[in-house]
Amino acid sequence: MNIFAAKLSFDTQSDDLRETFEAFGEVTSANVITDKLTGRSKGFGFVEMPNDSEARKAIAELNDSELDGRTIVVKVAEPREDRGSGGGYNRGGGGNNRY
Repeated sequence: MNIFAAKLSFDTQSDDLRETFEAFGEVTSANVITDKLTGRSKGFGFVEMPNDSEARKAIAELNDSELDGRTIVVKVAEPREDRGSGGGYNRGGGGNNRY
């Protein structure tokens, strides 16, 4: 099961997240998401646990708990929505698009 953890301290590292969730069972992966340019934590991450019952127990116990001085939010990760093929600077909408 893929788990979303939010409101993490900017000091929380992937290993800290893994260790926290391993108290409830096997963790396949644990990643704190970082900004590509600065390398600084974005304050959220994802944990993968292969056993659904262990994952659900971790979610129940860790949601609204404290980690590194912050009250965190833990829930089942939702599939990422397709954000389209963006990337261009001119997405329409009028305005002052001068070339």
